[in-house]
Amino acid sequence: MEEQPARPAGPMRRQDAVPGVRVSDRDRDAVVALLAVALTEGRLDAREHAERVGAALAARTAGELAGLTADLPAPRPTPEERERAERAEWYAEWRYWLGGLVVLSAIWGANCLRDGELDFYWPVTPLAVWAAFLVAAALRPGDKKDDDTA
Repeated sequence: MEEQPARPAGPMRRQDAVPGVRVSDRDRDAVVALLAVALTEGRLDAREHAERVGAALAARTAGELAGLTADLPAPRPTPEERERAERAEWYAEWRYWLGGLVVLSAIWGANCLRDGELDFYWPVTPLAVWAAFLVAAALRPGDKKDDDTA
């Protein structure tokens, strides 16, 4: 399998570029990296790539850089980026579970104070079911699709 070039950190796109703002070498390098990815994907031919790289290196403002990548789609996330996003989503689900634990325990505690005695800890049932679903989702074989073959 062919090694893809490193994905640019934050290329100048038309929507986030302020046209008159001067760009740095880092901004120019990010656009050149995006153009290299477009060349390897076959979206640009060698001549057009060379023209755009020359224009990117000579660009002084964000508007000039944005025009060079406006017709190119955003690069697909790398497998590492996809894995990082999935892990962040997994941790977010457990943070929601922890928030549910706090809220349900607070309700249980308020009821115990109102009644003046320690009642059965009923939040264990919904929290256990919720945790079981989270664990089952983690253990389930994923729908891992290799999008790099397209």
